[in-house]
Amino acid sequence: MSDWLIYRGAGAPHDGIEHLPPPPPWRDFDGGPLVAPPAALDPSSERRLGVQHREASHHRPGETERELVNAALYLRRPLLVTGAPGSGKSTLAHSVAYELGLGRVLGWPVVSRSTLRDGLYDYDAIGRLQDLQIARAAPGAADDAEAVDADPTDEPGGGIGRYIRLGPLGTALLPAARPRVLLVDELDKSDIDLPNDLLNVLEEGEFRIPELERLAGSAPEVEVLSDDGARVTVRDGRVRCHAFPFIVLTSNGERDFPAPLLRRCIHLHIPAPDKERLAAMVRAHFGEGAAERYEAVIDRFLDREPGDVRAVDQLFNAIHLTQKAGWTDEDEEETRRRLTAELMRPLDRTR
Repeated sequence: MSDWLIYRGAGAPHDGIEHLPPPPPWRDFDGGPLVAPPAALDPSSERRLGVQHREASHHRPGETERELVNAALYLRRPLLVTGAPGSGKSTLAHSVAYELGLGRVLGWPVVSRSTLRDGLYDYDAIGRLQDLQIARAAPGAADDAEAVDADPTDEPGGGIGRYIRLGPLGTALLPAARPRVLLVDELDKSDIDLPNDLLNVLEEGEFRIPELERLAGSAPEVEVLSDDGARVTVRDGRVRCHAFPFIVLTSNGERDFPAPLLRRCIHLHIPAPDKERLAAMVRAHFGEGAAERYEAVIDRFLDREPGDVRAVDQLFNAIHLTQKAGWTDEDEEETRRRLTAELMRPLDRTR
């Protein structure tokens, strides 16, 4: 039954993505020209997966997680991941990118002011205007300034393309041979309109840049900057994906999402980690034997009243402080217990 799994959750890189079947006809995209592959994972992913074991051998998702990740890969649908803070929602995106060799994870941390445009692209109109004014004011540069004003794309890699940078979502939708991994973190923090604004982009796998569409007749190809920092070509002011990205939308459950968004996503709920999973996370970050050495701290983390909310980061903080402070005698042991209790105070309590 496991033969169909592309992402196996084993924590070791492999070429399984090469065996991903073609997409459903209604999710088959034809964007081009293809862009160059992205850079390898960055230090952010290494931190997420555990600095002690880069192969992330201890981050083993459960059967349901593996199956739903693969369902999203097969169906070319976003994965909506819900769960308590610290349950591993964001780590899942980094784990998939690492295991399948999909390169740097594109991150879009959502806040209450985030808009769809923030995720797609940014156009620095003020910077362009200032540069134009400087060019016009330069002695003997009247002719050049006039040319720039008439044709902002007259220079290779210059012109208006110098003032446009694709955001993380826009970069994920560039036509690539392999899917990019995009982490849209804490979507429930967004303004009420953003989930609805995402619908068409997620369904069509494309978006348009009006500032470039207006120039399509005179400049059908314009080079812009991607979120990776690379120069990429946009044709006719439109970005359309080739391989639909693997998109992870995370939510802490602070709000409900509209039914049209839920219809377009595969929903995965990650429960709060149990002792076995916490022990695996501790080993990944603190090395072999750490889970046994700090078992009392893990038990203290799990010993909570019904409804109390704690994040795994609190456990890591308590263990790290215990490890580095080197408390040994009885007086120091009392200090350890007291600080551990403070560091792992439930998040929904202020006193």
